[in-house]
Amino acid sequence: MRVASILVAFSLTAVIPAGAQQPKHRVAVMDFGYGTVLSNVEAIFGSNQDVGKGIVDLIINQLVNDGTYRVIERSALDKVIREQNFSNSDRANTATAAKIGALLGTDIIIVGDVTQFGRDDKNYGGGGAGSTFGKYGMGGLGLRKSKAAVEVTARMVDVNTGEILASVTGHGESKRNSSDMLGGGASNWSGGSGHLDMGSSNFSQSILGEAVRQSVTQLASNLEAKASSLPAPTVPHVSEAAPLDGLVADATGGEVIVNVGTTAGVHVGDKLAITRVSRTIKDPATGKPLRTIEAPVGFITVSSADANSASGKFSGADTPKVGDKVKRPDSN
Repeated sequence: MRVASILVAFSLTAVIPAGAQQPKHRVAVMDFGYGTVLSNVEAIFGSNQDVGKGIVDLIINQLVNDGTYRVIERSALDKVIREQNFSNSDRANTATAAKIGALLGTDIIIVGDVTQFGRDDKNYGGGGAGSTFGKYGMGGLGLRKSKAAVEVTARMVDVNTGEILASVTGHGESKRNSSDMLGGGASNWSGGSGHLDMGSSNFSQSILGEAVRQSVTQLASNLEAKASSLPAPTVPHVSEAAPLDGLVADATGGEVIVNVGTTAGVHVGDKLAITRVSRTIKDPATGKPLRTIEAPVGFITVSSADANSASGKFSGADTPKVGDKVKRPDSN
């Protein structure tokens, strides 16, 4: 299963002082299903293209640029999906989405569907009239009016209860005279199934691309509008600037597991510093330790986290060992 992903922070309003800025919500966004429009997709592009993944890429970009939500890289979310062996058929399943959100340490996960993705062309004169799909012949010398329509729906799911907290829709339409859906014809997209790059200039400037952009803009705006009305999480928010005091629990290969997790404010996408005590300074009079000198070992980028642990990919010149210290990069 492929998943796009966004993460966003929640807090309990009861524990935030008056006038203080609330932390951003943490959300993950799964790739949208597109089974109901699959036949239209294959007719337009000449093959099966994952329009659900392509649309979510655009939604993520819009949410990041707006700043309402805090986003994590899709690769971290994809890693959890691969480890759990979820399939494409699970992408709109709220129960599956809740499990993924819990593994990522989020409060909300978004699932959705592409419910409309197509065209309604009218040919006038020169032979041929009515709706058309496929290779987009001009129907003789007549005038053709083209309209593309795209609609997407999204549901915001509480990862703790599986409850659907909100549902929003985005709709887009674009109309042109004497134009096919993709500007260059369907043959440009006949290279086989895969991930359609809806962010490319060729696609975004097409009539279908315009409709997609409109639907994404409307959906993202509706998601952003829901942020302030979402319920607070069931556990108090831990500031991501708070000190972190953890230890490396396992260091096998390039993957490191630490003994701190979401309860301590660690989330997917965080970068944590690993250090090692190189020497201990003792009081010459009493022999008691005064302070320790720590040497940097490297960093891990968190790819999965639960309440009491987290794991991530290590990067650095040294080799991490069990018992090494884990802290935030700016901690002293």
